[in-house]
Formats: sequence, structure tokens, C-alpha cells
Amino acid sequence: MARKPVASIDPHAARPGVPYRGRVPLWSSSTDRWSLSAQIFVLMALMLVVVVVPVWLLSVRAAEEAARAEAIAHVTSTATTLAESPWVIQAVQSEDPAEALGEPIERIRAANDLSFVVVMDVDGTRWTHPNPEQVGRQYVGSIAAAQAGGEVVEETQGTMGPSFRVVHPVRSDGRVIAMVAAGIPTESVRQAGMERSVQVVAITVASLALGTVGSWVVARRLRRQTLGLGSIGLGRLYSYHEALLHSVRAGLVLVGHDGAVVLCNDEARELLDASGAVLGTPVAQLGIGQGLSDLMASGRVCAGETHFTAGGRALIVTQTRAVLDGRDLGWVTTLQDRTDLVRLTGELDSLRSFSEMLRSRAHEADNRLHTVILLVELGRGEEAVEFATAAIERSQALIDRVTEAVRDAPVAALLLGKSAQAEERGVELRLADGIDIPETGLASTDLVLVLGNLVDNALDAAASTERGWVEVGGRLERSGQEETVVMEVTDSGPGIPGDLIGDAFRRGWTTKSVTDPDLRPQGHGIGLSLVAGTVRRLHGTIEVTTSPSRFAVRLPVPESNDEVGP
Repeated sequence: MARKPVASIDPHAARPGVPYRGRVPLWSSSTDRWSLSAQIFVLMALMLVVVVVPVWLLSVRAAEEAARAEAIAHVTSTATTLAESPWVIQAVQSEDPAEALGEPIERIRAANDLSFVVVMDVDGTRWTHPNPEQVGRQYVGSIAAAQAGGEVVEETQGTMGPSFRVVHPVRSDGRVIAMVAAGIPTESVRQAGMERSVQVVAITVASLALGTVGSWVVARRLRRQTLGLGSIGLGRLYSYHEALLHSVRAGLVLVGHDGAVVLCNDEARELLDASGAVLGTPVAQLGIGQGLSDLMASGRVCAGETHFTAGGRALIVTQTRAVLDGRDLGWVTTLQDRTDLVRLTGELDSLRSFSEMLRSRAHEADNRLHTVILLVELGRGEEAVEFATAAIERSQALIDRVTEAVRDAPVAALLLGKSAQAEERGVELRLADGIDIPETGLASTDLVLVLGNLVDNALDAAASTERGWVEVGGRLERSGQEETVVMEVTDSGPGIPGDLIGDAFRRGWTTKSVTDPDLRPQGHGIGLSLVAGTVRRLHGTIEVTTSPSRFAVRLPVPESNDEVGP
């Protein structure tokens, strides 16, 4: 049955199909009233205000100071230029300085946009003034510093109103003979400062508006990325996420498009036998077995496939695409440990073989018993005894031969059962010359699983040939301090083509004609995969040859059984 695609889940929706907009997340609380994006937007807006307002105030103050400094520099330049001008020095020394200076000074004042330009005597008597009525009167303001040869810079109230003014001395032969005062209205200076302040305000408002719009854009994008959650909601969601990953009894691995692991929970790390760093590591470098590694790196969608790790662990693997809001994020691999289940399947197959053997033996015993009974009824007792004795000796000879060559009782029982099945199917099951399989310390269930499945496959192959046969061999090999048990199964069947040997150990692969796919888990296409998984778990090897078809399994003997007691 085809597997339905995994539906995407809206964590905010109380029921399917209801849009999120305007709804409250299930994990929200009364203390989490604002989304994280709203909090950041408000925070950024406040930061803009906190930064921009002081800058604006300082800029306005700087603009006013700059206007004042520029005004003072202007009047200073005018007063200094006039005080050092030769014609002014000559005019103040003439018989009538007021007549000589009046009209030219007024033109200079108007041209320089000044409030007044006053040329005065050393005692402060004015020779010039924009208001002719003030000529001859005393100058209003400080002049002591100028009288001493210095310069006066001040803001004061005069006949022309409040103004910034500068008084500069006029020298001749090193002595002060007159003074020049120039002034600009305070209001005009403030007006100039205000104009500059308006420019600063405009720039500040534009910056504030641009920053606010930028903050809004960032907040809106963040709102989409955080699904409108607040800080408490995000914290709880993260806690739920961590609790789910660590508590679920299945391995979960998220692989990105680059083939590297993006997410991996503890169960997956244990199932994959990945004790080192996993996050960010390419799947191909995890050392988890070729088949499983290829599957997880490919992103191929699958459901319920059995794969074996490098450590021999049998895993049921389901893989699907990870999609969020239409974006393909990679793929999710779900891993479930089925090692025990696979081993139990092998043991059940062995028990099935035993039951079939018992059925065959019971059927054979019934036939022999009926024969003996009929011979007795016919009065031919001696022939009945000879027939029964011959049957018993033949069975006992087989039992003695098997038990002598195979000292592991469950394995010996397995071969006895398989001999009955072979006889029933018309196949000769024989033991190879020199067979000697001692007790090795390996688990009998593992040996029965490996040898039983190999013999079953050999019987199936040999049954398709004329006068088919299956030969079982075994021995213990020593190399230095290491011991290896070797089990060989050879048959008269056609064998596996060389280019298909790798596929033969894949679960579900079979050369049998199976019309119902549901029958495969019942015993078709899993025998060699169970053998491969068990041999891999026991750190053994499998050799496959053809002409004749031969499977040789080598399993290292545990070190605890290397030493022989006294």
C-alpha cells in the first residue's frame, strides 16, 4: 500500500484549514502578549529615538554656535579691515573726520549687511552712525580694551537693539588714535541658526523615518520567520522541541541538501553507532554502512526498508522530504531498531524447519510402523525385526555421523532436520569429508540462523536440478592466537550470477517467483539478508563462488574461548 505523504502542520491552528492570522498560538500565555518581532520593533524605535534626539539637540546647538561664530568672524573681519585701512587712518586725522568718513562707511555697512559700523574717537565720541542723530554722541558699549590696544567682542544692547559687536583700535605710529566698531543684529544670527537647525531637523526626521521603516521591515521579516511567537512562546517551543527529540524512542535525522546532518537526536546517534561529532558531518563520513549511507545521502523517499549498520544492527528506515511553507529543507530519516525482531525472524525460520523435519520424521515413522505391524500380522516376525533394526541403524548412523562432526547440539539438530527435509524433496544432503565444527563460544542461535538459511537456499537451488545435492562442511582454523570457525555450504544449483551477488544480500531480493508481495516477509528474500546482518554483527566475512555454487562464512571465535582449560 502506498504511503501517504506527511502533511505539514501549522502549530498555531486549533483545527485544520483555519488560517493563523489573528489567532493566538496554543502555547502563548498572558505574560507573552507581544510577538518577538513587535518587541524588537519597539526596541529599535526606542533606540533610534534615544540616539537621534540627543544628536538632534547637539546638532541644533552646534548650528547656533556656528552661526554665532560666523557672525562674529564677519564683523571682526569688517572692523579689522577698516581699522587698518590707510584712508580710514588718514580720515580720522583730518580736520573733520565725520565728514570724511560718513558716506563711505555707510556704503560699506550696507554692502556687508551689518547693523552698524561706527568710527569713534578714543574717548568714544561717534564720528559715524547709521542714524545721523547719533553722530557726536557717546558710543554705547565696552571700549576699554580697545582703548588699551586690544579688541572687544561682546553681545549687548545698543541704540540699534541687541547685537553681536566687535571694537577694534585704529593705530598710527604705534598709538591708538581712534576705534572702529561693527555689529550685526542678534536676531539675524538667531535666524541663521534657526535655518540651519531646520535643515538638521529635516535630516534627523528623515533618518528617524528611514530607521523606523527599516525596523518595521526587519520586524515583519522576523515575524514571518518566528511564526508570530513571542519570547516566551519561542522558549517554550524550543523546550518542546528538545523534549520531543530526546524522549521519542526512534532515531530522527534531518539531512540538508548538501548531504550533511542538520539535526540528529540521541536515539539516532545510538542506533547509528556514531559516538563522535554528527551535526554538520556529511552522511558519507559517518561510517554507518554503505547501503544505509547511500540511502540517507540520496534523499530517496522510502517506507519501512530494512538496512544494516556497520555494527550489524538491523534498522527499519523511513525517509521523506522535509517541506516548510513550500520550501524544501532536505529530508527526514526515521530509524527504528529491529535487530531483535530480525533475529527472532531467523529463529522462527529455524523453528519452522524443525517443525517440518518433525512432520517428515513423523510421516516416515508412521510408514515404517505400519510396515512392521503388517509384517507381524502376516506372521513374518523375523522380517519385521530385520526391517525395524535396519531403519533404526540407518537413522542412528546419521545421528552418530552428525553429532561426531558437529559438537554444537543446536547446530547438529539443525542438520538432522535439514537432512529429513532434503530426503523429502529428493535432494541428497551430505557432510563434507573432514567436517569438524567444535563448540566455539559463539551463540548457537547465530550459528543456526546462518547455517540454516544457507542450507535452505541451497536446498531450493538443488531441488531444481536433476539428482540435486547439498554438501555441508566446516572446520576451525587457527592463525597465531586467533581462531576462526568456517562453515561452507555447496550445492548443485546454478548459483548466483557474479553481477548479482551484491544484490543477493539485500532484503527482498529473490530468484523465486513470488506473485504476492506480502509473502516476501514470510520467508522469501530475507534469508541471505539475515545471514549478512548476523555475519556483519559478528565481524565475520562471506565468500561466494559459482560452478559449483558455494557459500563460505568465516566467524572469529571470541577471545574468551581461545584458551583451553587444564
